[in-house]
Amino acid sequence: MRLIWAAAGAIAGIVLAAALFFAFSSRRNLPVRTLDAPAVVREIQSLSELVSVKYTVQKVVGLEEKKTPVGSEKLLLIVQAEVLAGVDLSQMTPGSIKILPHDEIHLALPPARIFHIVIDDKETKVWDRQITWWTPWVSPNPDLERQARLAATKSVEQAALDMGILDQARRNAETVIRNLMETLGAKSVTIGRT
Repeated sequence: MRLIWAAAGAIAGIVLAAALFFAFSSRRNLPVRTLDAPAVVREIQSLSELVSVKYTVQKVVGLEEKKTPVGSEKLLLIVQAEVLAGVDLSQMTPGSIKILPHDEIHLALPPARIFHIVIDDKETKVWDRQITWWTPWVSPNPDLERQARLAATKSVEQAALDMGILDQARRNAETVIRNLMETLGAKSVTIGRT
C-alpha cells in the first residue's frame, strides 16, 4: 500500500514540476509592454466618473412658513439619502501623466467631488405638519414638502462634506488608479493633484 502512495506522490510531483516549468517558460516569451501617456489616459478615462465612496446620511429638516396676515405652517421632515462621491477621470489629459524610466508613473488626478445625492423615498417621511389652528381661513402650502426636500438635499450634502466624504473618495480613487497602473505594468505610481 505504501508503494502505491509513493508512486502516486512521485507522479503528482512530476506533473507539478512540468506545470511550473511550462508556466515560467511561457512567461519569458511574453511581449514586453511599453507604457505611453495617451494609452494610459485612455485606460483611466474608460472609468469615466469613478464613484469611489457612498455615504448614507439621515437628517431632520424643519421649515416654517409665515402666513398672511397671521399664523404659520410648520413641517418636520426626516430624510435619508445616499451621497455618491468620486473623481471625474474624463477630465484627465496626456499632460496629467508623466512616464519616467523604469516604468515609473507620476499622475495628477482631478479633485474629488460629489456626483449625486439620492433621497430614499421609502425612508423619507413627514414627521409632523402643523398649521396655526386658530386661522382656519389659511390654506396649507402644497409645495412646502418639496421645499423641505430641497433644503434637506443641501443639508445632507453639507453633512457628507463635514464627515470627510471628499477625502475618503480621493483615497479610494487613488487606490483604484494605483492598482490599474500596476496591472498595466507600472513599477511605481505617484499620484498628485491637478
